[in-house]
Formats: sequence, structure tokens, C-alpha cells
Amino acid sequence: MSLVLHFHPLSSFCWKALIALYENGTPFAANHVDLGNPAEREALLRLSPIGRFPVLEDAARGEVVPESSIIIEYLDRHYPGRTRLIPLDPEAALQTRLRDRFLDLYIHLQMQKVVGDRLRPKGAKDPHGVDQARAQIRKSYDILETLLTGSWATGEDFGLADCAAAPALYYANKLEPFGARGKLTAYLDRLKARPSFARVLKEAEPYFSMFPKEDA
Repeated sequence: MSLVLHFHPLSSFCWKALIALYENGTPFAANHVDLGNPAEREALLRLSPIGRFPVLEDAARGEVVPESSIIIEYLDRHYPGRTRLIPLDPEAALQTRLRDRFLDLYIHLQMQKVVGDRLRPKGAKDPHGVDQARAQIRKSYDILETLLTGSWATGEDFGLADCAAAPALYYANKLEPFGARGKLTAYLDRLKARPSFARVLKEAEPYFSMFPKEDA
């Protein structure tokens, strides 16, 4: 099999890449990486020196592709399927990439700051940083609530931005609930009902107990 995705089933950015693969039924081998295992961590570092997943390995083309957004664009270009994840029209593609960046930077990474703080030992926590991250998430919710005018992130076609939105909003809503933001709530419900994301969530279920609780 040409494609191998190196990932962890609980990782939110890995979910983003998995959604794209499942959306188009793209054949690939899944390599579950345990970063707590020195040998598996070293193997990942040999592929991608930054040591983060997901990483897509393409033996047929001799390519190693890091970063979830770039993986999705790579798949769309070299392994296209029934769902085009980035529009062919340059202006529409630009808007898709912009929405992807918005979701990653102002919701997804802020959510990870809150989760990461839960993993810090006592005496090393950053309550001010967590408050800032939560405030950014709430502000981003309000912006996204106004931007959602169709079924999906950029209108009526599912794509890259929706792959970004699904894990970001799923986890963020658990940390900083949507409240009365009805469009956002309905949008997440549509994402969870999408077969590609529903499959990701089902496969992640055995690992949800690893998600750090607030008092951890």
C-alpha cells in the first residue's frame, strides 16, 4: 500500500487528516504511534524531525508529508476522490484556506492550550494563559457563528475547512461550551453525523479515557 498515516487515534490534528482520508475512501495503512515508546518516537523523528503527528508517508512518490492541512492538500492533488477538499477556483480555494487557518489558530490551538495546562504539574500551571485561550475561543465562536451561512464551513460543499472544524469544535465544546450559539451547535451536529467524522469518533472511543480531566 502506497500511503501510510502515522498518527494517534486521540490526537485532534490526526482526526483532521483521517477525516479527509475517510471522506474519499482513500486506501492507506494506519500506523498508531505511541510517543511514550522510545523506539516508536525515534521512528517518527526519522520521518519528521519535529516529532509531531500526523505524518503521511507516500512510498509510491517517495514523499513524507507533515502537517494536517498540507496532508489534506497533498491528498487532494495526488489522490483525488469524490469529494474535492480544496476548490479548483482560486478565490474559493483562498477562502477555504483562510477558514482552515482561522479554525486551527483561533479555536484548535487555543483548545490545546487548555488541555495542555491540565497535564502540567502543580506549580507549573498557567491560569492566565488558560483564561486568554478560553477568551479567544469564545470570541472565535462568535465570529464563526456569523460566518456560517450554509451547511458547511464555506457554504454547501464539504471540504478542508470542515476537516479542520470537526476536531477543533468537538473538543473545544467540551471545554468551553457553545451556549446559545445555535448555528455552531447545528453545524457540529452535522459534522458528527458525517460518515467520515463519525468513523473517526468511533475509532477514538477506546482512547477517550486518556483525555485529561480538569483535576488531573
